[in-house]
Amino acid sequence: MIEAKQITKSYGTLQVLKGVDVEIGRGEVVAIVGKSGAGKTTLLHILGTLDRADSGEVHYDTTKIADLNDKQLSAFRNEHIGFIFQFHHLLDEFTALENVCIPAFIGDKNRSAVVKRATELLTYLGLADRLTHKPKELSGGEQQRVAIARSLINDPDIVLADEPTGNLDTRTSGDIHQLIFKLRQDFNQTFVIVTHNEDLANRCDRTLTMADGLIV
Repeated sequence: MIEAKQITKSYGTLQVLKGVDVEIGRGEVVAIVGKSGAGKTTLLHILGTLDRADSGEVHYDTTKIADLNDKQLSAFRNEHIGFIFQFHHLLDEFTALENVCIPAFIGDKNRSAVVKRATELLTYLGLADRLTHKPKELSGGEQQRVAIARSLINDPDIVLADEPTGNLDTRTSGDIHQLIFKLRQDFNQTFVIVTHNEDLANRCDRTLTMADGLIV
């Protein structure tokens, strides 16, 4: 589903990625591991179209990412890619339900259909009684579940997660790990996950180890 070839990326004189090749199949759960500074997050951002490579190519099925201008790229990202970050990045002034709806509203989707879908997702994730709660009224695990629902609202082809449980305690992390694999089981959802969590990495279909800007 995704193919990246010979991806390079530098920031000033620092070359972070040095010719990375990656293929991700539909329905896979893939972990990217490695020491800090190995290039994991940079690669994830390029796969997620949040940043552009200096050289190399990224293809989503038949779409060549380099052929899209900035406006087209934003629309593609909104429609096809979901994101989960270590810090949930929920908007404090909005309820859980409203936070989940935002990406779909940006995509100009039917309002009532979006609210229905967001309610279904939050219910599926065990938050049926938290729809009107704002982030500060939720636990860390609940906030991350809202972030997961938000990542799924547009039915993305893939969800990219950067340390999704890095800010949670061990028990809550385990719950989120279970949830990721339940989503794959129930919806054939594809995940690429940057993580330092050995338990999560060991449960994934494949683990890609990065060192010094390359997959080794």
